[in-house]
Parts: sequence; structure tokens; C-alpha cells
Amino acid sequence: MTVDVTGTINQTVHPAFQLVRQHHVEALDILVSEYAHKVTGAIHYHLATSHDENVFLVAFRTQPMDSKGTAHILEHTALCGSEKFPVRDPFFLMIRRSLNTFMNAFTSADWTAYPFATQNKKDFQNLLSVYLDAAFAANLNPLDFAQEGIRVELENDEPVYKGVVFNEMKGAMSAPSDQLYHQLAHHLFPETTYHYNSGGDPKDIPDLTYDQLVSFYKSHYHPSNAVFMTFGNQSAYELQEQFEKLALAKFQKGTTLYSKPEKRLAAPIQVSEHYAVDSDDLSDKTYHVLAWLLPEASDIKLRLGLRLVEGILLENSASPLRHYLETCGYAQSTGPLMGVDDSNFEMTFYCGVQGSNPEHAEEFKAGVLKILSDVAAAPIDPAWVDAILHQIELHQREINGDGMPYGLSLILNGLSSAIHHNDPIHVWDVDSAIEQVKEELKDPMWLSNLIQTHLLDNPHRVQMTLIPDAEKSAKEQAEEKARLAALGETLTDADRARIQAETEALKQRQDTPDNLDLLPKVGLEDVPADLHIVQGQLREIISNRHDYPLNLYHAGTNGLYYQQVLIQIPDAVVQSPYFNLLSILMGEVGAGDYDYLELQQLQTAVSGGLGMGASLRSKVDDKGKISAWLTLTTKSLNEKYDAIELLKLAFEKLRFDEKDRIVELLQQRATRWKSRLSGSGHSYAMQVASRNASALAQRDYHNTGLGALNWLSDLV
Repeated sequence: MTVDVTGTINQTVHPAFQLVRQHHVEALDILVSEYAHKVTGAIHYHLATSHDENVFLVAFRTQPMDSKGTAHILEHTALCGSEKFPVRDPFFLMIRRSLNTFMNAFTSADWTAYPFATQNKKDFQNLLSVYLDAAFAANLNPLDFAQEGIRVELENDEPVYKGVVFNEMKGAMSAPSDQLYHQLAHHLFPETTYHYNSGGDPKDIPDLTYDQLVSFYKSHYHPSNAVFMTFGNQSAYELQEQFEKLALAKFQKGTTLYSKPEKRLAAPIQVSEHYAVDSDDLSDKTYHVLAWLLPEASDIKLRLGLRLVEGILLENSASPLRHYLETCGYAQSTGPLMGVDDSNFEMTFYCGVQGSNPEHAEEFKAGVLKILSDVAAAPIDPAWVDAILHQIELHQREINGDGMPYGLSLILNGLSSAIHHNDPIHVWDVDSAIEQVKEELKDPMWLSNLIQTHLLDNPHRVQMTLIPDAEKSAKEQAEEKARLAALGETLTDADRARIQAETEALKQRQDTPDNLDLLPKVGLEDVPADLHIVQGQLREIISNRHDYPLNLYHAGTNGLYYQQVLIQIPDAVVQSPYFNLLSILMGEVGAGDYDYLELQQLQTAVSGGLGMGASLRSKVDDKGKISAWLTLTTKSLNEKYDAIELLKLAFEKLRFDEKDRIVELLQQRATRWKSRLSGSGHSYAMQVASRNASALAQRDYHNTGLGALNWLSDLV
């Protein structure tokens, strides 16, 4: 039998599945049930809750052993038509025929996932049928592989490479942060799948063949290698009935992939690599990073302990390692890779800086190791440990989706553990792990010893210096051009005729209208006639001797409280370029009697952070005017009301006398802004094109466009 969230027995287990276990996560008020499919061994985690928004995800363990982009191209191609839905583009067509709140697909380093969410039951059924057929009965048309992956076409009788993923990865790999990660992973992981770029390296993608793609699909996209995860108020029985009918019944037992430990380095290594940059001025553009390979993520106590270590070292500007990296003098900002990554089979720890120069590599390493040695030599302040534990508990309890449905956010948090045959319940319910950690913390040197063992004494350490190279892009383009020229010399007349025929066939396929009747859709009859609108209670509040209406709405917040203060902003302030800068100072510089280091520690201990921003909208009746409100925000566990007073203090008594800190923050903003430019070209183009559409668009163009970056750089 299964039980619902209240503990009531409500139905039998589906005959195709067996119930492995159930666990109620009190902090989240969800019942997690783990099931296994009897024939294939497919795992299903169902997160039962009263939420109307239901979420589905199926993920496969994908472990490419090259950088041809097989997993990424397969993710695209699987969504280009299937056995029951033989249309060219069911994924994007369903976006227009659905009431979904989320539809997408992801390729990670060692898994590929297909999630969606919706609040409509008929819509859920429609999307489930399309997604399951795409995952387990994909057509994988060779023309779709050519479109989504890689193909050769003739332009002016010369061969050129084309393909959606090929071009997508060219764009992605132009970002310095992506080049940093993949070049570092190449050294940190000598042998396992993480050594390679699962998204695909543009130099290697042309080597992928259609037959290799099909072979990868057959070996990886099998229920025995799959994890199903669902969230919402539908029953597990009802879901599994659909899994069985729509996909699983036609499969027998297959192969299940397992991750393996990485070959360990006998001694630390130091490497230099280069990244492409479009600038003749190469000064202050070098990245320095140190990375350690840690034990497997399956040890939840160690995993949480290392999260505490990360907090001790890097939580905020008062943390010793972050403080050193921010104030070292030879770099402009901390790097994009910071802290513990526990999403892979084995954990990693990173720290780094950007905006530096190559000659500071030794100084960087010596400085980081000295900080680690100093921290490891003495017990950690218990008050600081409690503050970090507060942050972990706050993060665990908070219901938000970071731009995606809450249920999907929870599912993705636990997915990595399930993929690696570990226990995702430990991720969703950290209370028991926290209790284990608190037992260990009775030893005042426990965290210090973790730093000594897993960072200082760990020989599997890579130091990388990533140096800008103004000629790298040109070299890579020349290499691709030379490869295509060599290919052109080998093409026979028959080869050229075949390429032209394939190009024409793809164009014809792209131009052929799809039969939309093959796809399910929701109609007006599937939309509830009554719209559920939350009803509040109207009260009055007196402020400055004036009566104002107060609307009260009751909502569970899982033991957290949130405060938001709104203040109307005069137009002169809205238009000022300094207003945007002000928002990055609050909470980052001192306030009142607290310097910025003390205020940072206090924030961590009592709140989930202090925020300042702006809510800007065009006036409903006049696009030439802007409705502008300053927003001050904070949150915390409901027993820590000090956060409200701290928000007031940080705003009213912000320390403008901390000039060095202010310059440091502005420099960090400029450096990080510049590092993101290569991946944001389309955003700036849209901004320029729409700048005269309204007063708000004009304001954004002047305050957040490329001109604003140049102004900020000059200001610093």
C-alpha cells in the first residue's frame, strides 16, 4: 500500500512497480516514495504534495567518452519526431498547444533530462505522451541529425560546416568562463567522462556520425538506465499506469550505467592554458584557479561537512579565503568557479580570481595555501559555524524555483544523487545529516581537519593559469578553414552531388508543413470554468496620520518570513547612472557602527541576505513615463527577526566612508560585466533596437547598455 502526505493509506502499488521505501520530509511537507519497475529496473521517485502544479522529468545516465557532443545533439534530435508523433518539431509545436508552465531539455556532464510542468491535468497527459515517446521511441531521422548536429553544405562550391548544436557550442565556448571550466576539467579528470565536453567541442563535433548517434541512443536511452521523477498532487499509481502503457511495457531488462572513480594524481600539477579574447590589450585578463578532486558525493555527512567548509572559507567578504581573494591586490575580482561542486560522482572544490596577470600564479597559490593552513591550524568559531548552518537550513526550507517551478527545482536538486545511484532523500531532507554533523562538531577541530585532509594534504590538485590570447580565435578559424579545404580537395563529383541532394532534402523537410492533427492539444473544454483566485482580508493601517488599505493573504512559508519595503523613486533618481551602483553597495559595505566585514558576518547569522533593487514599469497610460519603486528585501527563519532591523540599518546608515571597499565592489562589477559580454550579444542587440520604444527602454539603454559599462570602467 502507499500513503499520502497525511499518512493515510489510499491505494495499492501499481502491479508493474514495487515500492522500495517512503520518507516524509517534514521541512518541505512532502512524501517521497521510491519505486522500481519490476522488468527494467527503472527508478521512479514521486514527491507527493498538495501543489496543483505537477512536474515530470525523465533522465538518462549519459557518459560520452569524447567531445563530439553526442549527448547534446541526441537531446536535440530526440525532440524532432517519434514513433507516435512523426512530425518534424513536436517540442516547439507543443509549446503553442499547451498550458505548460515549463518545457525544456538539459544535457549535463553525465546525464540528459527531459522535464515539463503544468497545472492542467489534460495538458499533463498530453505532454507526458509526447515526452515519453520522444525519449523511448525517437525516430532520429538522419536529416534531423544533419539539422541539429552537424552537416556539410556547399557555398560557392566550397564545403562549410552547419548545425544547430555546432553553432550553439561555438557561441557557448566563446565565453571565458566556459573555456576556463572545460580546460580545467580536462586536467582535473584524466580518464572519466568529465574529462570531455558533453555539450561538444566545435573542433570535435564534425567527427560525429549519424551511426554513432544511433548507437549512443540505443545504449543509453533505455528504461534500465533511466530515472523518473514526479512532483505534485497526482497519485504515483496514476503516473505509473501511464509510464507502463506509453513506454515501459515494450522493454525488457537492459544495461544500467554506473559512474567510476577518477584515477588520482600522485602529486599536484600546475598548467597554463589560453582562451580567446577579442582585444589587443591583454593586461589584467588572466584567470588563476586552484581545483581539488574530493571523495564521492554519496557520503552525505562529508558532503554537508564540506559545504560547511565552503561557508567558513567563502560565504561572504568576511570569510577568510574570499576576503583574501577580494583584497589580494593582483586581481580585480573572485573567479567564476568558487566553492564545492557536489553535482558529479565525485565532489570538487574550486577557488580563483580573474582580472589578473600570468606572473602572479605563484603568489596566488602561496596566498591560498597560507589561508587554508591558518584556518586549519585552529578550531573554527562556533558562532560562525552556527551562522553557516543557519544558511543551509534557510536554503533547504525556502520555496522558490529560481525562474523555474518549485517542484522542478526540488527534483533537479536530487537528480544528481539518483543518477549516481545515491540517495536523493539525503538532499531533500538534510535534518538527519545536520544532526550527524552536529555530533561531529563536538570535536572543535573537525572542520579544520577536513580542510587539512581534503585540501592541504590532497595530492589531486590542479592549478591552472588561463591566459588571454588575441590570436586564438583566428587560429581556430584558420584550422577549421584548412580542414574544410582539405575535405574539398577529396570531394568527387559524386560527393558534391550527394551533398547538394542532402541539402535540398533537408530544405524540403524544413519547408514541409507538419500535420498538427497528429499532436494532442488542450481545448477550451479542458480549461476549468472557474478560476481560483486567492481571497484576502481587507484591513486598514494608519501611516503618517493617513488611513491606507491593508490586504492580508495567508500562505505557508515553510518556517521562513519575507520582508519587502517599497519606496517611490523620483524620476531624477531613476535616470541617474549612480542609482544602479547604489543597489550593489547595500549589504556589501558597512552600516552604522559596523564595518563591512562585521555587517557581512551579521547578515549570515540572522538573515538570508539584504537586497536593494528597483521595480520599473512603463506607465499603463503613458509609455513616455516610468513607474518606479525602490525595493528593499530580506528573509530569514521565523525565529530570527533581527533581519528586519538589519535591513533598516543597512539602508539608512550605509557607510559611504568605506571608499576602498566601494572601489573594490565597482571594480568587481565591471570585471564580471566584461566577462559576460561574449554570451550576451543578442541581448544588447535587442536593447539597441528597442531603445526608443518607451521611456523605460531608453533609460535601460543608457543605464545597463554597453555605454554604461564604458562609463563604469572610466569611473573606476
